[in-house]
Amino acid sequence: MATIEVLSLDKKKIADLELDSSVFEAPIRQRLFYTVVKRAQAARRRGTHSTKTRHFVSGGGKKPFRQKGTGRARQGTNRSPLMPGGATVFGPLPRSYTYSLPRKVRRAAMRAALSLKVKEGRLRVIDHLDLAEIRTRALLDSLKKLELSKALIVIEGQNEKLEKSARNLQHFKVVQTSGMTLMDVLRYNELVMTRPAYDRIVAGLQTLPAAR
Repeated sequence: MATIEVLSLDKKKIADLELDSSVFEAPIRQRLFYTVVKRAQAARRRGTHSTKTRHFVSGGGKKPFRQKGTGRARQGTNRSPLMPGGATVFGPLPRSYTYSLPRKVRRAAMRAALSLKVKEGRLRVIDHLDLAEIRTRALLDSLKKLELSKALIVIEGQNEKLEKSARNLQHFKVVQTSGMTLMDVLRYNELVMTRPAYDRIVAGLQTLPAAR
């Protein structure tokens, strides 16, 4: 079982923490990353594209020209896709691109991403991230002490001072455990968790031993 240091904001060691092996030592499967990220990106599509079928094109109350004698193919309506200004055949219509994945697949992908961070040495556990006031410079100074360049910071519950202090930081993002996504974990170089956030994540992702 891997062990990681719990640090303070001053990068001082507070304690040693044994990582849960079922969450942080899971098999790293790249295919799971692709599957879950593809679903997340599909859900973000607006799907507002629209074309006019024959039902929505104006006109069509009269034959555009007589049936015979013109040398042209017969037409019954100017709404036909063959006519200028006519309808579109099989064109895109507003739709939702959202689809579902089994929960065990999503959890397995998150466990694989967390295990990858541990394997690369990019996981940090901080005792707490409480700020005295809403101040971006104070938060940035603390993050520099931890030698972080581009990190996702995961907290448990709401922390208004921390969340507002990080809003203008380009390379840092603060999310609550309920809003942590696989895309964010993979996008940022380092992953920082508070100790309460770590406990919540382990409780939600750990795999229980099979019953005998």
